[in-house]
Amino acid sequence: MRHWWYGWIVGLGLVATSHAEEVIKVGVVLPFSGVYASLGGDITDGMQLALEIYGSEIAGKKIILITEDSEVKPSVGLTKTKKLVFQDKVDLLVGPVASNVAGAMRDFVHTAKIPLIIPNAGNNLLTGEKCSPWVIRTSFSNDQVNRVMGPWLYAQGYRTLYLMAADYAAGRQMMDAVRRGFIAAGGEIVGEEYPPLRETKDFAPYLAKVKASHPDALYVFFAGGLAIQFVKQYDAFGLKGEIPLTGAGWLTSPLFLPAQGTAAVGFTGALNYVPTIDSDENRSFQATFSEKHQRTASEFTVQGFDTGRLIVEALKVTGGETDDKSALVDAIHGVRFTGPRGPFRIDPATNNVIQDIYIFEMRQVGYNIRHVVIDKIENVQDSPNGCKM
Repeated sequence: MRHWWYGWIVGLGLVATSHAEEVIKVGVVLPFSGVYASLGGDITDGMQLALEIYGSEIAGKKIILITEDSEVKPSVGLTKTKKLVFQDKVDLLVGPVASNVAGAMRDFVHTAKIPLIIPNAGNNLLTGEKCSPWVIRTSFSNDQVNRVMGPWLYAQGYRTLYLMAADYAAGRQMMDAVRRGFIAAGGEIVGEEYPPLRETKDFAPYLAKVKASHPDALYVFFAGGLAIQFVKQYDAFGLKGEIPLTGAGWLTSPLFLPAQGTAAVGFTGALNYVPTIDSDENRSFQATFSEKHQRTASEFTVQGFDTGRLIVEALKVTGGETDDKSALVDAIHGVRFTGPRGPFRIDPATNNVIQDIYIFEMRQVGYNIRHVVIDKIENVQDSPNGCKM
């Protein structure tokens, strides 16, 4: 099923391409169907809002988005990327959501020397051993978000952790990051479980192992439907009052919170953005987005918003010129701004965003369940992991 914004944006792109000399074409490869369609929608909505606020026209050239559905399939994502470059002749690319799709796109854009701005995929390799001068990430690396939680949890008095994540690259990388940080601080990992990504419906056997290990806390990463199932089953299993639940903050994303309800209360997580950040920039952003879309902006929306602003600010530097791709990348490296999630800039050593990481607790405030920020780790960089530009 294609959503309304998919057809509208594609239509806009097709109309505008008849006046190629007057437009700057941004090719967007995101999921607009299937289980991750909501993420693609949030990112696109964020980009559109940024263009509306910061300027959709540079030096007389209108910025247009030409969208393609990745279907969260590497082969499809690569095919759509080539179509955007060779047929639509886009000036730069944005996408994808999933790291496996990003991996499929990486070698092509590296060889073609066309900038690809990644607004979500977190695989460490993309800004590590497989980094490229042409691949810029505005979201996070899996290591970046989770690495800070190991020493932070130890500082709160936790001495033993149990780790649990879905069994795929993101889950493994996130657990590795918190494990390294926690052990380095002096803590001990007393157990680890990696339930199958697509097959797991019942977490009871895994939760029984956690209960039997008596850890000071459980640290987890799940997203999508698994996040909803896990949080509700953790609550029903009766562990909430016995073993604190901590983890990567996507577990209680605004996208999943309505289905989780009060079961999410008590979770402590880390993330690059939560809706309740106390700043003028974030309050203004949330108010504007809510008025336009009648919902709370998620971390995915913000990643799209900052991606859109990054593109606008870089194009202002180049005067709207996009033929010299190296100059465009240099302009991207020079962009600095403070947005909804705080200070934003790209690290030229890795092409990964440098950003604050927020530690929050889920609390019930009146009739609402809110992300309450309890700490902030400033200017977190991607750790050195083999990137050689």
